[in-house]
Amino acid sequence: MSLRPWRDIHRRASRQIMVGDVPVGGDAPVTVQTMTNTPTDDARATIDQIRRCEEAGVDIIRVSCPDVESTAALKQIVRAARVPIVADIHFHYKRALEAADAGAACLRINPGNIGSADRVNEVVNAAKANGCAIRIGVNAGSLEKDLLEKYGEPCPEALVESALDHIKLLQDRDFHEFKVAVKASDVFLAVAAYQQLAEAVDCPLHLGITEAGGFVGGTVKSAIGIGSLLWYGIGDTIRVSLSAEPEEEVRVGFEILKSLGIRNRGVRVVSCPSCARQGFDVIRTVQTLEERLQHIRTPMSLSVLGCVVNGPGEARETDIGLTGGGNGKHMVYLSGVTDHVVQDEGMIDHIVRLVEAKAAELEAASEATKVAAE
Repeated sequence: MSLRPWRDIHRRASRQIMVGDVPVGGDAPVTVQTMTNTPTDDARATIDQIRRCEEAGVDIIRVSCPDVESTAALKQIVRAARVPIVADIHFHYKRALEAADAGAACLRINPGNIGSADRVNEVVNAAKANGCAIRIGVNAGSLEKDLLEKYGEPCPEALVESALDHIKLLQDRDFHEFKVAVKASDVFLAVAAYQQLAEAVDCPLHLGITEAGGFVGGTVKSAIGIGSLLWYGIGDTIRVSLSAEPEEEVRVGFEILKSLGIRNRGVRVVSCPSCARQGFDVIRTVQTLEERLQHIRTPMSLSVLGCVVNGPGEARETDIGLTGGGNGKHMVYLSGVTDHVVQDEGMIDHIVRLVEAKAAELEAASEATKVAAE
C-alpha cells in the first residue's frame, strides 16, 4: 500500500496495441489525442496545425478523410508529422484503403457502416498489410437504426451492443489491433457505457465526451466524464472534444491527467482565487505565467498565492512558490524553503527564470540517472 492510498488509481487491465510507434493500453502511459479542423486537402494548413499540437505535447492526431483529395494529401501529412496520424473514415471503404496505403497509423471506422462483408475484408486486409490499428468509434448520435428501434433511444446498453457487434466483425477476421470508443454528449450516458464496456472486453478504450461544447463548458463536461472514468481506472487514450483550437484540447487533456496524478507534463500551477488580502494581482499573474511557461515540458510545480494565510503551506509542497507580502515585497520559496524576496517590478520575469532554471536542473538530473543506469 502506498503512503497516500486515497490517491491510488488501480488501472483496468487491457491488452496493448501499437498506433504507429505509440503504445496504447497495457501499462503504457495514457495518451492524449486531438483532431485537426483544417481542410485535410490543404496539406500545408493541416501540417501547421499539427505542429502547434505537437508543441502542446499531443501523442496522436486524427485527421478527417471524407474524400479522395484528403487521402491524396494524407501521404504528405504523414511524412511531415512527428506523431502517428489516425485517418477518420465514416462510410466509404475506399477512403480507408487509400488512407492505409498513405501511411496512416490507425483507421477510425465502424466496420458495420462500410458495406458488405467483402468491403470489410478489404479494409482489414489493408490494415494488416500496412500495419494499421483500427479505432472503432461508436457515437450516441449515429447509432444503427435497428439498435434505436430495439432500445427506443441511445442508452448504455445500445452503445455497448453496437461496439460488440463491430468488434466481432474484426475478431472474426482475426484482427485484434483495435481500440474502442463509446462516446456521447451526455456525461451520464458516456460514463455508464464505458463502465459496461470495460467489463465486457479487454481491448484498449479511447475516452471522450463528444460534442462537449465550447472551451469552458466543454472543459467542465470532459473533466467530469473523462476524469471520473480515469479515476475508476478506465481509459487508455483520451480526446477532449471542444469547439476550440485543437492545441487547446491537448492542454486540457494534459491538465485532466495531471490533476489525477496519472501523467505529468510541464508546470502544474497551484494558485488561489484571490481576495482583498492579495499582495499582487493573482489572476493576471497566473494568466501571464501560464502563457509564458507553455514551453516547459519537464514536470514540476509552482504555487502562486496572494497572501500568507495559505501561501507558505502550499509553497512547502511545490518546487517553486510565490507568496504575496506587504509593500510590494513578496516571498519566494525554492524546494519548499523560504529563499528570498522579490519586488513587484520584474516579478513575473524573475519567476519565469527560476522555473526555466529548475526545469534545466531536473532535466540534467534525469539524464544523469539514465546514464548511470546504463
